[in-house]
Amino acid sequence: MNKYRKDFPFFKAIDEHSSKENEQLVYFDTSATAQRPFLVLDAMKHFYATANANPLRGLYDLSERATQAYEHSRDTIAQFINAKESCQIIFTRNASESLNLIAYTYGMANVNAGDEIVITGMEHHSNMLPWRMVCEAKGAKIVYLECDKESGIIPDSEYQSKITNKTKIVAMTHVSNVLGTENPVKKVAAMAHKVGAVMVVDGAQSVPHMKVDVQDLDCDFLAFSGHKLCGPMGIGVLYGKKELLEAMPPFLRGGEMIEYVTRDKVTYAELPHKFEAGTVSAGDAVGLAAAVRYIQSVGFDFIEEHERNLTIRMMEGMKKIPHIHFVGSDDPLKRHGIVTFTIDGVHPHDIATLLSDEHIAIRAGHHCAQPLGQYLGIQSSARASLYFYNTEEEVDYFLEKIAKIREWSGYKD
Repeated sequence: MNKYRKDFPFFKAIDEHSSKENEQLVYFDTSATAQRPFLVLDAMKHFYATANANPLRGLYDLSERATQAYEHSRDTIAQFINAKESCQIIFTRNASESLNLIAYTYGMANVNAGDEIVITGMEHHSNMLPWRMVCEAKGAKIVYLECDKESGIIPDSEYQSKITNKTKIVAMTHVSNVLGTENPVKKVAAMAHKVGAVMVVDGAQSVPHMKVDVQDLDCDFLAFSGHKLCGPMGIGVLYGKKELLEAMPPFLRGGEMIEYVTRDKVTYAELPHKFEAGTVSAGDAVGLAAAVRYIQSVGFDFIEEHERNLTIRMMEGMKKIPHIHFVGSDDPLKRHGIVTFTIDGVHPHDIATLLSDEHIAIRAGHHCAQPLGQYLGIQSSARASLYFYNTEEEVDYFLEKIAKIREWSGYKD
């Protein structure tokens, strides 16, 4: 067992009762949501116990403490992704809301009839449907970058032929939530900028697993969620280049996002508050900042190495089991802790149910990426996703059980 599991109440409870088989649980669904360490829960509890007031509004000491805690969380996130200024960090509910914010503000204001928005065919619906909405509303066109069906990698010819002078936005997942593929967003950002387009990066599956430096990537926007980063549900992050955010209209209107209002005129607040209408989720922001500090204490060097070793162990073991097929590359070094697969003759929902009976939690379905499944000819698949708190023992237990799936389904081979 690795040393970090004791930091999580979820795993601590499981490991303390490991002798009782019915209380064991192998959690292989971190791509959907990560578990939370004590530090995150304690930070949120401390905020609500000692600084619970409406931030940004009160002139009394308690409200000022709440404001300081909230804004310190913003500073922590800015440093984490190497934003130039904290005002470039906008708190949202999740990555989906962050991406919708860009689409409804920058997209609707800057995309016109005849323009093109380039996205990949592997996008999560959250980084696809907002751009389709913009194109439908403005008379623009969606252009898909297609990956190689075997490797999951988008060939250079796709970028070279489809990012053109008509392109206004390129929106791309950093790491596919189905294939585990890392896309070359830095290279693509340079190509987008060369034709005058902006680069939007969905970092939901990359920010928790690798060091992401927005200045190095030179992306114009980055979105990610707190709950995949060991933080609380209900808070996400939008990073944007300052000049773009300043030029964009507000997404939501109401309290705290204004500077001055008369019956005839409104002046909006400065960044970042222009995009944070209403009472903010301060406790969740504090929890997210605590999660970031915890991830930094673990270190991305360890996280990447541990995930890589577990992925190799899992995929090499699965290759020895007949009738299993990987979705995407069969090279574990081309994945980031995400192993998506099918088993001949067994529906992925049945795979997940049978494994659940053995106390193994995996995801099954279309993974909010139905167009990718249609392109690959796979309507549904099973997905095991790993993180630094998983262990070799868990992988071996998974392999033992996955080898029996067809037998449990009535097959004799």
